[in-house]
Amino acid sequence: MSHDLFGSLRPAAVDAPASGIVEVMNHGFGRPGLVALWAGEGDLATPAFINEAATRSLAAGETFYTRQAGIPELREALARYHDRVHGPLFGRPFEPERFVVTASGMQAIQLALAAIAGAGEEVLIPTPAWPNFAGAFAVAGGTPVEVPMGFDGSGWTLDLERLEAAITPKTRAIFINSPSNPTGWTADLATLAAVLELARRQGLWIVADEVYNRFVYDGTARSASFYDLIAPDDRVIFVNTFSKNWAMTGWRIGWISAPPAMTPLLANLVQYSTSGVAVFMQRAAVAALDRGEAFVEHQIARSARGRDIICTALESTGRVRTLRPAGAFYLFFAIDGEPDTRRLGLRLVDEANVGLAPGTAFGAAGAGFMRLCFARGEASLSTAADRLTTWLGGSVRREPAA
Repeated sequence: MSHDLFGSLRPAAVDAPASGIVEVMNHGFGRPGLVALWAGEGDLATPAFINEAATRSLAAGETFYTRQAGIPELREALARYHDRVHGPLFGRPFEPERFVVTASGMQAIQLALAAIAGAGEEVLIPTPAWPNFAGAFAVAGGTPVEVPMGFDGSGWTLDLERLEAAITPKTRAIFINSPSNPTGWTADLATLAAVLELARRQGLWIVADEVYNRFVYDGTARSASFYDLIAPDDRVIFVNTFSKNWAMTGWRIGWISAPPAMTPLLANLVQYSTSGVAVFMQRAAVAALDRGEAFVEHQIARSARGRDIICTALESTGRVRTLRPAGAFYLFFAIDGEPDTRRLGLRLVDEANVGLAPGTAFGAAGAGFMRLCFARGEASLSTAADRLTTWLGGSVRREPAA
């Protein structure tokens, strides 16, 4: 594109950073035998019972425009699902009116942010964090403010004093992703309560990304949630997706859960973006919610085995600094003597035939770390583990410059 054309475009669009994850993916695409663990998705295809619900809908001719907030059957299924997973909200069943269907979890994030913050305003994002949070808000004209989390021998921690110190008169919201992509940090109820109290005191919104709330490894059914704490008038918007639990990454369908009074506003934002999610996709989503619990449990058990395979192998090398993640399906780890993880991601493709995401893609706090997705089958993870341990055993230690 010519310089003149660039000069006529919005600076926020032109300056949007390229994904560090995509850089490694582009470098590794097409490599024979490469084990690709860079993307945030499993390797299982969508289950047949979900696909069949979509094909029945198509065969029935459900190919027309639909309701902006979602078909009633899906909103009712979302309410039933939340009743099962979270229990009553405010002492009664979840209301279908809380839910707005979106064209992916990414769109849920975009619409939630569009509803509460805009140009010249700020959203606080604890990092390391999935880069699309900050990127989406920056492209919309807002200012994402990174709040670095701490990492020590006990894991990642959210410094509440640092979070509060980052608040300015322009701050509109706090974005909390727990369990976290990429670190696996999983907030306990006391931490969520403290964040909620801070938001109440400062008059801020919370955008709660609980996409990985089923992927926990302590024997419980889900992670701690703001649903466990909120009152009817709290300013909390939940964003979620069908991508992870039900292996539907390519379908691009998600949801927002918010106070019912916000539904007309959110539905109107859907109208001015995608104008609604295809009905056949929504029928598939109903099947996922109502019939997919066994598949979700299978995915979690599979990820738990994957976590053990990778962690056991890397821990044995004595060169990796990390802790087994409490939630999500990523290992975020540092390798002694390898501070330049952007370059390391490219080297591991070339030298170990394994694709990982560099921590620099997840904000300044991710520098020095790599992200590995372990939502994969045992065979591919064992191959990756063998290649990485061999590489770690044979590579020269590169100590950081003094």
